[in-house]
Amino acid sequence: MRKIVISGSTGMIGSSLVRCALAQNFSVVCIVRKNSTKLNNILQSDKVQILQLDLSDYKNYEPKIKDCDTFIHLAWEKTFGASRDDVDVQVDNIQYTLDAVRLAYRMGCCAFVGVGSQAEYGPVDCDLTPETPVHPESGYGIAKYTAGRLSALLCSQLGIKQNWVRVLSVYGINDAPHTLISYVISELKEGRSPQLTKCEQIWDYLYCDDAAQGLLAIADKGISGKVYPLGFGKGQKLSEYIESIRNEINPKIPLGFGKKEYYPHQPMRLVANITDLVRDTGWKPNISFEVGLEKLLLF
Repeated sequence: MRKIVISGSTGMIGSSLVRCALAQNFSVVCIVRKNSTKLNNILQSDKVQILQLDLSDYKNYEPKIKDCDTFIHLAWEKTFGASRDDVDVQVDNIQYTLDAVRLAYRMGCCAFVGVGSQAEYGPVDCDLTPETPVHPESGYGIAKYTAGRLSALLCSQLGIKQNWVRVLSVYGINDAPHTLISYVISELKEGRSPQLTKCEQIWDYLYCDDAAQGLLAIADKGISGKVYPLGFGKGQKLSEYIESIRNEINPKIPLGFGKKEYYPHQPMRLVANITDLVRDTGWKPNISFEVGLEKLLLF
């Protein structure tokens, strides 16, 4: 039985990864923060082992579990709001990623998948490919890009296959409350009008289970050293997604478009070109936004 290690396994993508990995008959080692309050997000199974470690613990931890195959690294400090530009924290995240690579090596892994971000690209007007030039503007984007490049170098030195995945916009079960979709759903369910920007951006939303399946496919069949953008592969106006949510919950509630200014570093187009990913791994998304929204609202 294959054994996969997942850091950040209580989050939306991490908990989806656990579910999908178990469905594929993996044994799973979940690395969670010490004293985590989100352990219930992880599906209970006799094939799941919980390892409580803070990111700062990775460097010196000597694992008892050493028969693992793949390490998928999702854990990251400060991913939201002004903290994304906290230089010291983001520099720490780069080191934590390298510590995760070395921990993967000590656990016997032959493959390391690091989860990066569309923020590495910065503002662009085209669909995102592995070859699209990167011009990150936020500290978060700069740190993700640096972590991806250095982890590729370190994996090469250790003889581990490495892939870096630039994730676009993922939504679904166990999403954080501060994300746009979570905020809009919460406000509408309370009968309030969400306060929004003009929402003119062209966005590419991917359901969490599709994202998890994509990461597992990359771990299995991705070409070593290659970067993959991960999204649904099609975009539409952000306002259209929000209108779909409103229409499902309460069509009578007005939407507060234009009530807020765009965030700093706001990209206006985020659409993944998944041609390479589909060709290399055989993965493709299966869950439309409408179906994913239905799953989320039923949860």
